[in-house]
Amino acid sequence: MDNATSSNLAKYASLPSQSRGRRYAEPESLTRTPFERDRDRVIHSSSFRRLKGKTQVFVSHEGDHYRTRLTHSLEVAQIARSVARRLGLNEDLSEACALSHDLGHPPFGHTGEDVLQEKMKAYGGFDHNAQTIRVVTKIEQIYPNFDGINLSWETLEGTVKHNGPLIKNAQEYKNLAPVWRSINDGFDLMLTSWASVEAQVAAVADDIAYNNHDLDDGLHAGIFTIDDVASEVPWVGEVFEQVAKTYPKISATRIRGEAIRRLIGAWVNDLVTTSQARLAHHKPECADDVRNLDDAVVAFSDDMLAKAGTLRKFLYAKMYRHWKVNRARSQARRILAELFDVFTNEPDTLPPLWQNVDFTDTERLHRHICDYIAGMTDDFAIDEHRRLFNLDRFL
Repeated sequence: MDNATSSNLAKYASLPSQSRGRRYAEPESLTRTPFERDRDRVIHSSSFRRLKGKTQVFVSHEGDHYRTRLTHSLEVAQIARSVARRLGLNEDLSEACALSHDLGHPPFGHTGEDVLQEKMKAYGGFDHNAQTIRVVTKIEQIYPNFDGINLSWETLEGTVKHNGPLIKNAQEYKNLAPVWRSINDGFDLMLTSWASVEAQVAAVADDIAYNNHDLDDGLHAGIFTIDDVASEVPWVGEVFEQVAKTYPKISATRIRGEAIRRLIGAWVNDLVTTSQARLAHHKPECADDVRNLDDAVVAFSDDMLAKAGTLRKFLYAKMYRHWKVNRARSQARRILAELFDVFTNEPDTLPPLWQNVDFTDTERLHRHICDYIAGMTDDFAIDEHRRLFNLDRFL
């Protein structure tokens, strides 16, 4: 079943009726397309719900106004749907890819990822994108006939290729981590090619969201000021100045909100214009023509890429390495490292539902513990650490 508006889609858009299906065959829905079902399955998963308690930059208990992985994912989905509509694409597929892209993130953001990668170095490592694949193909267990949520080929492809093709050629396949090979075996996701235009839109929408919303959160937290931004990222400072001149009597909060809105609009407009030109140049006749190109068709202009670089450099120096963020990062490292160590040394301390593994199988045990920790929210990890290490609360 195609969307009612499918006749208005571009020729290179992904049509639900042409989906390559699912790993486990299921009857089609009478009321929803495959991509709508994918979106809904992601939203109804427990992993998606737990994103509300996972760090974007600020640990969730630091304040209610800062982004979490959940609000970030929703903002990515909104931007992706908006761009997809302007490019004549299947909005449901872009939205499904956007909503699923961070399901594998552990607690405490990239700090948590670094800890798990270190602990799993001898057992296949840890990567949040790979963990997302484990979530949607194995860890979620809510359906009677299969593990995971059995996403369509197109949504799974977009999730796997969030950062582009996984390998350059077939010879590199043997070097992939087991998680990538396990999902691809018997369900070829064309790992050497680009993803659909819809998936590419979702990936770049991620960049737009976190660049602008990290700027917003940093200003709200007082980690840096508008003057700081203006002095080091002039093009962003000009937007804030324009808003202040247009609305000289509004509050700083309103200035920030309007400036961020304009900045997101500038990024989106640049992305749409540049992508339209690239699509017009390549003239793809179908979705697979896009996959077979040598480069992505969804991209920013060189000017916007340069501007983005200055903003990322500023955020890295002023925000991601701020002493307050570093303190939270230091605490997070200790919490997760100590949790991992106690569970590997004393696996019988795992909760009953997580003791269904052979403790003598070292590699499997490590991956099992990694899955348990990766699924935690920030607050649950903190509480679990207190339960195990705070002797004042013994029993």
